[in-house]
Amino acid sequence: MVSPPARYLVFFQYFGTKYSGVMETSNDQAIAGVQNYLEKAAQNLKPLVPIKFCISSRTDSGVHALCNSAHFDIQRAPGKPAFNEKQLIHCLNYHLRTEPIRSLDVPAMQDAAQFLLGTHDFSTFRSLNSKTAFQPPVRTMLQADIQPSPGFLSHHYENRKLEFWELKFRSRSFLYRQVRRMTGALVAVGQGKLTPHHIKELLEIKDSRAFPSYAMAPPSGLFLKSVEYNEADLDTTVSPAE
Repeated sequence: MVSPPARYLVFFQYFGTKYSGVMETSNDQAIAGVQNYLEKAAQNLKPLVPIKFCISSRTDSGVHALCNSAHFDIQRAPGKPAFNEKQLIHCLNYHLRTEPIRSLDVPAMQDAAQFLLGTHDFSTFRSLNSKTAFQPPVRTMLQADIQPSPGFLSHHYENRKLEFWELKFRSRSFLYRQVRRMTGALVAVGQGKLTPHHIKELLEIKDSRAFPSYAMAPPSGLFLKSVEYNEADLDTTVSPAE
């Protein structure tokens, strides 16, 4: 006699950057959904019937989740007991594809950041657009720091002992995509793709086309932290329009 299937409720989190969303996609699609990987991992539980996840909340392509949930049924062979919580978690986590965590040479990044401080022609660190010809490329970088950060996601990864670092830039104004280029270039230094001195050379070239295409940082993870004013900025009287 076949035992009745056991139903489980699981909670899971993911970075959605490399997925088409959480829902299952067909095999002919270039980018799979999170559900595809969950169900592939679940097949290693060797169920009698293929396992299908019923996802509670849909997320779109690229969207992350700190806590999504799904339920599924597992039909085991006769005489096989239901999985306990630890067995289930171990199997799913063991067989799921993990995102690679790269170590960075932070001291090298900090050395490289010093070249960005002060007043420079940042032509190499801006992307070209229709307004490029009308914007002077000289900017003054007041702050370019790389510091340890608690990270607003860090409590979700306490068991992995990950270190979080924050890149902080401060200036009166920035050029188009300047922050993304500076961030990507410093990360490339941390990965060993560039040396700290390459940052100085890129500044001296003053040519947007000389910037390495692989070093553009994605927009995700970048924040506008604040807009500050001093007394001189505020010492202006504006009359209401009549």
